[in-house]
Amino acid sequence: MPDTSTVLPQTLGDVTRQQAHARGHDIAYTFEGRATSFAEFDRHASQIANGLIAAGVEPGTRIAYLGKNSDHYFEALFGAAKAGVVMTPVNWRLAPPEIVYILSDCKAKILFVGSEFTALVRGIANNLPTVKRFIAMEGDVPEWQSFEVWRDAQPDRDPQCAVAREDVAIQLYTSGTTGRPKGAMLKHAGILGPRQAFAADAPEWNKWAADDIGLVAMPVFHIGGTGFGITTLVNGAKGVVAREFDPNRVLDFIEEDRISKFFMVPAAMQIVVRHPRAREVDYSRIKYILYGASPIPLDLLR
Repeated sequence: MPDTSTVLPQTLGDVTRQQAHARGHDIAYTFEGRATSFAEFDRHASQIANGLIAAGVEPGTRIAYLGKNSDHYFEALFGAAKAGVVMTPVNWRLAPPEIVYILSDCKAKILFVGSEFTALVRGIANNLPTVKRFIAMEGDVPEWQSFEVWRDAQPDRDPQCAVAREDVAIQLYTSGTTGRPKGAMLKHAGILGPRQAFAADAPEWNKWAADDIGLVAMPVFHIGGTGFGITTLVNGAKGVVAREFDPNRVLDFIEEDRISKFFMVPAAMQIVVRHPRAREVDYSRIKYILYGASPIPLDLLR
């Protein structure tokens, strides 16, 4: 495989390859006591890509994820990207008929299911004719293969599929407040391009150091969660993945994991600053807090 470490990654798959080459032993993600190095993450992404190819999932096909945040979600996302397959994370707060609509609309062939949603998916499985395989992200679900067993049964050689920068990588759905949710298709270029352009002349808040640690606390079905998780990997920083937004755990992460950057929507920020522990926590490690997705009240910003 040629050395591409000095050129800008063209696809998400290139990101994992380059980070594995540049900082293979450093930690890419942590999640509930599990730490995965950049080299391990790249191998896992290759295994997932090979598993999708072996399952007959063709480039451009959609797969879906219905679950709370996990480092394994990012493995599935980047593995799909290596195979030219499109990841569709589904909002787990939706009602079952709405979930059925999204999975049917994107024609998902494989559905990765978080442990909290096993019963829900069992109840709607007969209404999902395009889904050919269900994979349990955690725990023992007798009728489904487990994620780690399925992943680890695949070869870890990089499939080196031909994936173009203009190919779609992720399909996120809108909230559907004025009608049916719509699938927003994000290309590799659209995901990486702005980050790369910013990096060329980065403002101070967007500069990343080798010791930066980012907290991924927003849900991955939202660009705030998936996007920030991608950002930490692109910049070679450690991403600490929180299963879900919990203000008490956010404060724990800030202190115990030495978080230096995180993204949070203003409503979540308000909950954190109003927490009884908020005035007791040591915030000295934090460099920047990023926010978006809605306006922020001036008092909260101050």
